[in-house]
Amino acid sequence: MRNLNLDQLRSLIEVVERGSFTEAAKRLHLTQPAVSQHVRELEIRCGMALVERVGKRAIATPAGQELVVHGRRLIAASEHALAAVRQHREGATGRVHIGAGPTALVYLLPPALRRLRDEHPGIEIVVTSGTTHSIAEGLLSHVLDIGFTALPVEANGIDAVPVRTDPMVAIIPATDEGIPKRLTPADVAGRTLILEYQRVPHRQLSRAWLDAGGVTVRPALEFDSIEAIKAAVAAGLGMAIVPGPAMSHAPPMNNVVVVPLDPPLMRTLGLVQRRGRAETPALRLVREAILALRTDHWDTSAADDAAEHDGPSHHAMDYNPVA
Repeated sequence: MRNLNLDQLRSLIEVVERGSFTEAAKRLHLTQPAVSQHVRELEIRCGMALVERVGKRAIATPAGQELVVHGRRLIAASEHALAAVRQHREGATGRVHIGAGPTALVYLLPPALRRLRDEHPGIEIVVTSGTTHSIAEGLLSHVLDIGFTALPVEANGIDAVPVRTDPMVAIIPATDEGIPKRLTPADVAGRTLILEYQRVPHRQLSRAWLDAGGVTVRPALEFDSIEAIKAAVAAGLGMAIVPGPAMSHAPPMNNVVVVPLDPPLMRTLGLVQRRGRAETPALRLVREAILALRTDHWDTSAADDAAEHDGPSHHAMDYNPVA
């Protein structure tokens, strides 16, 4: 016997439920002959009668009753399958693997991902932390779908879109003496410097900023995460230069002083994808959620005012989102 036809099953079910071929045809927006043909083809496939007439009423035979029960299940399953596919088309479901730099992952992405999950709970999101280099490799090897990391990306086949630019800032133990209002490369020369161990762009930015100021400094300590560096500074082990969001998007640290750099040093985060990557609806929603982070900006006015009038701030600089 050939596979059952769902349209024919719908016709059978409607005929049995309404007891009439004519009423079933009205319900299905078909002609009465079309409904009769559907039932007749089902009977031919099953090799037995499925509907019998008792007076003016159409009634299911025992075989017809059995087929109606299974038919309802098959139609419900098909509708469920179509709804699941429709969710993929509309972006309500799917799996997206994001590669994020440490600062972006810890301080910037969580609110965006929370909103995305609230609005589209069917999307499965996997986030992996890594350096800009490792994220680019993950994109090119099809391990990652999208990246949010520091720019530039030195890899062929990767498209990058700048999302936000934040300043690098100095963090100094509050117990240190002679903390400047603004930190110059020359100020760093006389202090113990802590850097991040990983091969990350903002480490290279810091070194380039020092080199441009004519200062060559070897770090006394190196750690593999921003949080470890912040803890080391809080413990009085030395000063560090970190991305602004590491302070603005984290709880205040009363034993750490945040000082703007002079000249300013900026770090850009961008959205990166493999060139030619097919974009699913779920991936598009994740992309839009990351791009929405560009609506924020860093407000250095509070830190600058403090530097002008009261000295450096002993807490994280104010951060004001802009609509």
